[in-house]
Amino acid sequence: MTTLVPVLGDQLSLDLSSLAGMEARDFVVLMMEVADETTYVRHHKKKIAYILSAMRHHAQALVEAGYTVDYVRLDDPEASDSFTGEIARAIARHDPERIVVTEPGEWRVAAMIESWQTLFGLPVEIRADTRFLCSHREFEDWAAGRRALTMEFFYREMRRKTGLLLDEGKPAGGQWNFDKDNRQPADADLFMPRPLRFEPDAITREVLALVAERFADHPGSLEDFDYAVTAADAERQAASFFANALPDFGRYEDAMLRGQPFLWHSILSPYLNSGLLDPLDLCRRAEAEYRAGRAPINSVEGYIRQILGWREYVRGIYWREGPEYVERNFLDHRRDLPAWFWTGETDMQCLREAIGQTLATGHAHHIQRLMVIGNFALLAGCDPKQVHEWYLQVYVDAYEWVELPNTLGMSQFGDGGLLGSKPYVASGAYINRMSDYCGTCAYNVKERVGPAACPFNALYWHFLDRHRDKLGDNHRMALTYRNWDRQDEDIREGILAQARAFLAGCA
Repeated sequence: MTTLVPVLGDQLSLDLSSLAGMEARDFVVLMMEVADETTYVRHHKKKIAYILSAMRHHAQALVEAGYTVDYVRLDDPEASDSFTGEIARAIARHDPERIVVTEPGEWRVAAMIESWQTLFGLPVEIRADTRFLCSHREFEDWAAGRRALTMEFFYREMRRKTGLLLDEGKPAGGQWNFDKDNRQPADADLFMPRPLRFEPDAITREVLALVAERFADHPGSLEDFDYAVTAADAERQAASFFANALPDFGRYEDAMLRGQPFLWHSILSPYLNSGLLDPLDLCRRAEAEYRAGRAPINSVEGYIRQILGWREYVRGIYWREGPEYVERNFLDHRRDLPAWFWTGETDMQCLREAIGQTLATGHAHHIQRLMVIGNFALLAGCDPKQVHEWYLQVYVDAYEWVELPNTLGMSQFGDGGLLGSKPYVASGAYINRMSDYCGTCAYNVKERVGPAACPFNALYWHFLDRHRDKLGDNHRMALTYRNWDRQDEDIREGILAQARAFLAGCA
């Protein structure tokens, strides 16, 4: 019996569930580069190049492991544009008796796969993605009956399930969460760790040429492409992070510095989300660094929380809330994204830094995404679906299941508080405290009105004022609204006029 096993571009794991329990001689692995997946949004050039190169290298790894691989390249003149079209062609080539596939990460692809049995008249077995630590059923059971789906409580359950950072059933270090210790700004440091760089090999160079020719109008740059594209090189990057950056990761995980896109961050999320690295393995290795005394508890707990907590949690939210989640717009924000989101050409130094490095590298860390770019988009009233699509396009690690809840929900408050109990908004003072961006900015972070005033300051109060009907009863924002009410009326009107003038010229 021949079985067809499609392996998608974010399923680059040798221990994938669809490969389990069968003899290699009994099935054909189908890997597909298809036009629809590269263009359903205008993905960053580096994102396309990373995925295609990683896929081609993974196909080699599968062959070396003894599997038969049918690989369809994007530039194959007979290739179709879709997964479903390639399944049809593969059925004609191999005449399989069934299809076995690991569940996809996105609703859009799930709908395609669920149609195959009817379209092709073959049994289609969709297996759970065992690379995740919380199944859909487990998340549903955890969420059932809860008034609030607070990530912190989910995270604690995942710690108990895995045993990570537990001492006789209690949290290591005496508390579950050390986030309060992880908010220090950083200074430029000649000895700051640097992630490894990987020179493109022949396969990657071929992919880069293809992307340059075929996706010239997509955002971002292909210059200095240095991502790992094999499991072995992704592992080298992980080992470098644990040895050199993890000890100070926690302390400086919210810090931002001009010209420093990486700081103490791991830069492992592209490899984790595409399948080259295993999440539980990374968490266990981080814990081992703590147990061996090589990394402090705040760094290790903070790192594990990002994977075991947020990553698993947002996946659960994505699948629980359904494909309509993307349309939510609790604050009724309708403004288009400014054109400079595609160039980084703005006088606001913080946004020029964060967007500029995003377009150059396909990377920005979580505070740049949340408290600089996302903060501005929320304060300015940008359409959350447009914001979501921008993030999905420009980041190499962005897949809808992880990006959508983080962006539309956490960053833009589009779900009305399902993910976050209050909007993540801040004035320029926060950015000034956590970065060195403001010192070279054309605007003065300490001014609220006037031609030199930092736009974040007036936009912050304008946001709160115009959404008082929806946010005024939020207990976490009561003090902020009291501070606003204490201002003289003429001061408040001056601030609101400053914000309106800025927004009128923001396009």
